[in-house]
Amino acid sequence: MELIVKGRFNGDVNSLPSGQLKNHPNATCFKEFDNINTFSLVLNIASLFLLIGLYILMCLRIHGLASLFNTGTILSIICLLPHEFLHAICFQETVYLYIGKGILFVTGTEVMSRNRFIFMSLLPNLVFGFIPFFIFLIDPSHTILGALGLFSISAGIGDYYNVFNALRQVPKNGKCFMEKQHTYWFV
Repeated sequence: MELIVKGRFNGDVNSLPSGQLKNHPNATCFKEFDNINTFSLVLNIASLFLLIGLYILMCLRIHGLASLFNTGTILSIICLLPHEFLHAICFQETVYLYIGKGILFVTGTEVMSRNRFIFMSLLPNLVFGFIPFFIFLIDPSHTILGALGLFSISAGIGDYYNVFNALRQVPKNGKCFMEKQHTYWFV
């Protein structure tokens, strides 16, 4: 895997990496948002609802209001970049890191199996989100892990969208690749 830091994303989707579509001209584009601004708005709203739902669960678990301003909150911010690195290590070829539109993201044009694409999408959310939050649910004294998990799970909303699309649209033996702002699949 080669990681190339591209820096600030300028909002021009035509500047994102491409190349596999010419090798797989019959590939099917995921049925997803065409407009990156609409995509960002919808996912940010969904992330907020997920955050509120998880916060309510956290409060119910500790039988009171949970403080979200603790070390876990700071850790979740610090984990934004490692989150992207965990995505990146799932690539065997070149992967690009971008910053912009209120998010960090990695992308690459490598063809991967549907299952590897799903694993790549979920890995950072498991490590920084679900595992810490699950530990908190087992033992509510770990409020730092609860806050880390809460914010990390809600920050992964775009990853869950990719997993949802892969599970819903791609056959089990399908292959996926990213091309500019879209994801494609073929058998």
